[in-house]
Amino acid sequence: MDGFQAHLSSFFHNRWLVFVGAMWMQSCAGIGYVYGSLSPVIKHSMGYNQRQIAAVGVAKDIGDSVGFLAGILCEILPLWMALLIGSFQNFIGYGLVWLTVTGRTPPLPLWAMCFLIFIGSNGETYFNTAALVSCVQNFPKSRGPVVGILKGFAGLSGAILTQLYTTIHSPDHAALIFMVAVGPSMVVIALMFIVRPVGGHKQVRPSDNTSFVFIYSVCLLLAAYLMGVLLLEDLVDLHQSVIFLFTVVLVVLLAIPIIIPLILSCGPLAASSDQERLLSDAQKGETSRPDQFAEQNEVILSEVEDEKPKGMDLLPAMERWKRIQHLQAQLFQAAADGAVRVKRRKGPRRGENFTLSQALIKADFWLLFISLLLGSGSGLTVIDNLGQMSQSLHYDETHIFVSMTSIWNFLGRVGGGYFSEVIVSNYAYPRPVALAVAQAAMVIGHFFIAMGWPGAMYIGTLLIGLGFGGHWAIVPAAASELFGLKNFGALYNFLTVANPAGSLIFSGLIASNIYDYEAEKQAQSHYFLTGEHPHKCDGAICFFLSSMIMSGLCIIAAILSLVLVYRTKVVYANLYGKTQS
Repeated sequence: MDGFQAHLSSFFHNRWLVFVGAMWMQSCAGIGYVYGSLSPVIKHSMGYNQRQIAAVGVAKDIGDSVGFLAGILCEILPLWMALLIGSFQNFIGYGLVWLTVTGRTPPLPLWAMCFLIFIGSNGETYFNTAALVSCVQNFPKSRGPVVGILKGFAGLSGAILTQLYTTIHSPDHAALIFMVAVGPSMVVIALMFIVRPVGGHKQVRPSDNTSFVFIYSVCLLLAAYLMGVLLLEDLVDLHQSVIFLFTVVLVVLLAIPIIIPLILSCGPLAASSDQERLLSDAQKGETSRPDQFAEQNEVILSEVEDEKPKGMDLLPAMERWKRIQHLQAQLFQAAADGAVRVKRRKGPRRGENFTLSQALIKADFWLLFISLLLGSGSGLTVIDNLGQMSQSLHYDETHIFVSMTSIWNFLGRVGGGYFSEVIVSNYAYPRPVALAVAQAAMVIGHFFIAMGWPGAMYIGTLLIGLGFGGHWAIVPAAASELFGLKNFGALYNFLTVANPAGSLIFSGLIASNIYDYEAEKQAQSHYFLTGEHPHKCDGAICFFLSSMIMSGLCIIAAILSLVLVYRTKVVYANLYGKTQS
């Protein structure tokens, strides 16, 4: 019995269990990414024009991006309480939207619908903040992969929720809104005591790389499976029992990662965990001291940096550590004797822990924010308007592009986290260079959608989905490297404001006004012929100008990312270059 309790305690406190639980939570928490499927239902039921439905979309973007309150509550409250608040908001907000759209309550004015969407979507910020804060603290040396995978599952949730909705096979399209209100809340409540910091930095094992490879393999298999199922359901009229079987396999694939914490806590590796850690330490020998020194962020007085010989950084790690310790001791003695006045730095250096107020006065922080606003904001505009874009180009099944974009978004996040980690770990080069590549892909994607060629929506959503997803794997990891982990929740939730800010400009002001202008021109001739006045636009002209504008803004975003790369080369060399010596 004691052995069973020990294994159970080890399993419950295993950082990989927290990571897997966070993956499950994120897989249904990206409710904002199904808005492309919800918006045609809301628009038709409420009789909105494109400007009005865009306003609802902007309210959704503000809700699922502005997480200042979530960041504060996740710091002062136990995480399970913050998750409970978020699940309650999600249920109330989208539940009331469902009641309104289905006519079970009296029609609400536009401002009330925007408020309900805001409340419902704002619950997502609690899920994201709790998952990221927990796992980044549990895996401080693997920020890129962890952030990429978690944000990837949030992006993939659009395809997952769509597949679950297909299984229900309800003729009522508003049933998807009901599922969005109930499903994520139930899952989060079930996992709210699992997702939390567990001192994961003390659980590092040599087998961790193998575990990450396994998680990546499951991610790729899951994306390939969803894409295959999506295409098959679109091309072939399948029986409902077959669709149900596909959904069961999807749930099994999502459950597979639980194998890792089970093996580490209850399998053969559990019994040898202490020996494995001791063997690893023995193999490192004396080099453990400088590594430990590096993990403590190399807290050195600024005078040590000034007095270091130029060639010291080229020395082996152990020798460099000894010399820095000797030099620091000399400076302490000199300061005690009054021969040296110890300088006081006014604020932290890049790579150390910043508060939000300290980060806000740094040019690098604003370069990162504006680049994110231009790139991510333009991508979110496409995601929110997928329903109208596909309809204007004569595609009947809008949910196909919602699901496909969700899959590309997922792969962009997972791939962005992986490849940016390779860049910083193997080459000590700034992570934002991967951000510039993602934005260059979005430039091409917006151009294809603007042209409206046959099949252009497939290529456009592919490139925009990958690029948009890459932003949300690269930017949080880069922010944690440049401005520290101590206040990561506040920093992350400020950066997410770039999402609704970009959506407000690109969707609420540019795309919707151009769409309604073109729709009005077409409606005048249509009314003359039929006497009807539809609020729909037809043809590539509907989004041509707005897509070209967003393509140009993504070029500016890529340039800003490259400027950030140039400014932070020294920072990344100091953070990661030591592994090369």
